[in-house]
Amino acid sequence: MPRPRKCRKVCHLPKVQEFAPTGGAGEGIPQITLTVDEYEAIRLIDKEGFSQEECSTYMKIARTTVQQIYNKARGKIAEALIDGRVLRIEGGDYRLCDGREAYCGCGGCWRHRHCQPEQ
Repeated sequence: MPRPRKCRKVCHLPKVQEFAPTGGAGEGIPQITLTVDEYEAIRLIDKEGFSQEECSTYMKIARTTVQQIYNKARGKIAEALIDGRVLRIEGGDYRLCDGREAYCGCGGCWRHRHCQPEQ
């Protein structure tokens, strides 16, 4: 029996959930689904500059799991760009940052951006 999957901590859901090529290029071709946890790994590593180790600490999963998620996400993004397919972000095993931690390290959730930590 395989181990149960751990929920990956995600700072916030993406503002845009679907990307499509212009000019109807993606019509009739099956869309690609990027899971929310794959999106978060891309956001943390490529946009925020986290290392895979820092990303794994933030998402509360093993570094090897982050590496697998990240590689899978990059493959999906490449496929969408090269083949002109619609890319949709949804689903996956994740839990949203609830803002209860004193410091979560994500730098993106509303509570940690707009509230000062209690002294």
